[in-house]
Amino acid sequence: MAHTIRLSVKLPCSRSRAWKAIADWESQGDWMLQTKVWVTSQIHEGVGTSISAFTGPFYKSFPKFSKLGLLDTMVVTSWQPPVRCDVLHTGKIFKGTGAFELIEISPNSTRFNWSEGIECSRAKFFAIYPFMWLGVRISLARLKATLGRPE
Repeated sequence: MAHTIRLSVKLPCSRSRAWKAIADWESQGDWMLQTKVWVTSQIHEGVGTSISAFTGPFYKSFPKFSKLGLLDTMVVTSWQPPVRCDVLHTGKIFKGTGAFELIEISPNSTRFNWSEGIECSRAKFFAIYPFMWLGVRISLARLKATLGRPE
């Protein structure tokens, strides 16, 4: 059964600038809390792109301390720049879907909607939900601060 987490944040930039920052997979680690992200396919954008993200206290030393975190593998299933990207989580532990959507509010303001549909039991979902919600909330605040700085 899938359980969903949704968060959104208003970003102080154009939709195209927000897309550029979010869809640059390797730089996501600059704003995602304790996470290292890398592309594992030959293509770096579009449907079929494979991405891995390791989250944990020693994320910079991955794979040395891989037992102290979570490796999330995913494949892009929908690619609609600069509006929407969907992924399928394919890892051993983290399975489900994810999406981000960018809605232009004005030329210098964009709504970033983030969601995850996590395949797990209700009990497991409620055990991980507060930590995931907090981690994503902090990450989105960091993204907002980054995009608030001049280019």
